[in-house]
Amino acid sequence: MSSQDLPSGYEGLRVGFTAAVSHELRTPLAEVVEMTQLVDDILFLSELEQGREVVALGFTEIAPYVQEVFEESRERALRAELALESDVPAGIVVPMRPRMLLVLLGNLLDNALRYAGRGATFRITARLEGGNVVLEISDDGAGVDPADVPRLFERFFRSDRSRTTRGTGLGLAIVKHIVGAADGTAEVDGNVGEGTRFRFVLPAPRETRII
Repeated sequence: MSSQDLPSGYEGLRVGFTAAVSHELRTPLAEVVEMTQLVDDILFLSELEQGREVVALGFTEIAPYVQEVFEESRERALRAELALESDVPAGIVVPMRPRMLLVLLGNLLDNALRYAGRGATFRITARLEGGNVVLEISDDGAGVDPADVPRLFERFFRSDRSRTTRGTGLGLAIVKHIVGAADGTAEVDGNVGEGTRFRFVLPAPRETRII
């Protein structure tokens, strides 16, 4: 296939992909599995950037997908000694496709599994507030340096503490992109020894009722 035959936008994706891979290859711990995950995450971000419809196509109830993510990570959480809790009433929905909700929840749980530390608790809560859904996801683990908080959603950003932990550095960037594409807002705060807290505010359909 010649460069003239490539689909629109491919060159930009190729350049971005090459830069991202080059960045990761400079990390001594990079291995095949990590590179595969890196490729998956970069391509997923490129999919998100195609437009809002990729994320916000209809509404999805939160509670069943919280349980699905918990079940999928149950053994890993046991090994990490991370307790999983949720307070998500039935009937609360968010403006995104099920796949996007699973990615959002899964990436945040993965973040806690990597960094919260043994004995921590990971908790998901959701409520209706002023015509919006407030989704809060937190842990009471190792926390994060306040100086790093403003950069947590940046692509490839890793705090000094997390540099020894494997990962693509794209999980939280993907989370923020999903929330933004669903017309929501994302906030994060935390402190060393006090855990990390993510807060997402998303529009709720007017017919939403808590069961």
